[in-house]
Amino acid sequence: MEALASAQPIAPGARSRARRNPLGSRASAAKKPARKPAPPRLRPKQAPSRLRTWTRSVVRYTKPVWSRVGSALSIVSPLGWTVILLTAVSWVLAVTVHWLEFAYVTVFLLVILVIALVLSLGRLKLGVRLDVDPRRVTVGDTAATRVEIVNQASTPLLGLSVEIPIGESAARYHLPTVPPGGHCEEVTLIPTSRRAVITVGPVISQRGDPFNVFRRQVAWTPAIELFIHPRIVALESLGSGLLRDLEGQATNDVSTSDLAFHALRPYTPGDDRRFIHWRSSAKLSATAGMDAFLVRQFLDTRRSHIAVIVDVDATSYASQAEFELSISLGASVAVRALTDDLDITVLCGHHAAVRPPRQMALDTFSRAGMETYTLAEETSALVKAASDVSQAIVCTGSRCNVGTLLRTKSMLPQEVRVIALRSDQGASVGLRQAGGMDVITVGMLADLPLALSAEVMA
Repeated sequence: MEALASAQPIAPGARSRARRNPLGSRASAAKKPARKPAPPRLRPKQAPSRLRTWTRSVVRYTKPVWSRVGSALSIVSPLGWTVILLTAVSWVLAVTVHWLEFAYVTVFLLVILVIALVLSLGRLKLGVRLDVDPRRVTVGDTAATRVEIVNQASTPLLGLSVEIPIGESAARYHLPTVPPGGHCEEVTLIPTSRRAVITVGPVISQRGDPFNVFRRQVAWTPAIELFIHPRIVALESLGSGLLRDLEGQATNDVSTSDLAFHALRPYTPGDDRRFIHWRSSAKLSATAGMDAFLVRQFLDTRRSHIAVIVDVDATSYASQAEFELSISLGASVAVRALTDDLDITVLCGHHAAVRPPRQMALDTFSRAGMETYTLAEETSALVKAASDVSQAIVCTGSRCNVGTLLRTKSMLPQEVRVIALRSDQGASVGLRQAGGMDVITVGMLADLPLALSAEVMA
């Protein structure tokens, strides 16, 4: 009773709030919907700082200056940098240690640098001409470079060193003193023992000092390419190919529309009425007593387009000599096709030529080299480059399996005739049929005429 008596009276407002929320504040908080988080504010892109902008401006405006400084410092040889470093070290030691000997060394090295710099200054006035004769040779022939230098200055040209890069090597000359208006000439023989494309030149003059501290190099002529073509062998005519136009030789294939008339045959439903021979049809109808029609037949006239594909995949060959044999086989076929006035397309890896002249075709063979370019990729490139091919000659190695050759044939149109020449050094000439394709084995270049005789090509 005392507890009841001591209890405080409940205010009217509090009682009403208690009635409204009998479960307390925790229940009311549960009923309130959760507040969605505010989306993150996107910060604007920060502009480049002033330091970065200033640095870019300095680099842009000082780039020509640094390029000139770099070209000026390029005349210093490794020995020259060594002399400059020793000069700086001896000067520092002479100042700090106060040794008179280092001061003498510093003065001596400075004198050498000044004399070398004075002897290296000045520009040469020369007329330089570089010739390569002939520009295209066959393996084993002779090629030579000829360089002619004319002194166009009013003072004598003292001893000058000249260098001519020839492939991976270089020919170096030390010219004698040339009077004003005088000239000198140098000739160098180039070995052509293997097929290649050799870059000759440019002619570079090297002028410096007797101490070899400074050395200035000037290129006077552009580079010239020397093409060493592969060996080839003479072949007989390759014959005709697939019909592509109305020019060329007549074949034994009969067609319903062409220029070479062959014979008359009875009319069948679907024949073109323009080719009905009405006079012969009238005679036949009068003789047989019934209506009969005769239709003209023609022979196809074909202009061959031969594709010569040289497999450059290194996995197809047992040796480098075997690859060179394949190059010679393909080059021999290409030259024979051009002699027959046929259209050709040459593919040697990434190097290709569509309807090239003789020299350009042989240049393509000279550029070829073994790589990772597969035969399927070459065939795909052929289909894109020349869609009117009538005959394909595939030159590959002894390690190329028949499955790869059949895959190559399947990538070409069905009417294209495919002949594979497999180079296998030391092997005898062999012929086999594989999936409607002739696979010919050639052991040496001299066996190619026999392999491509009329009986084999038929």
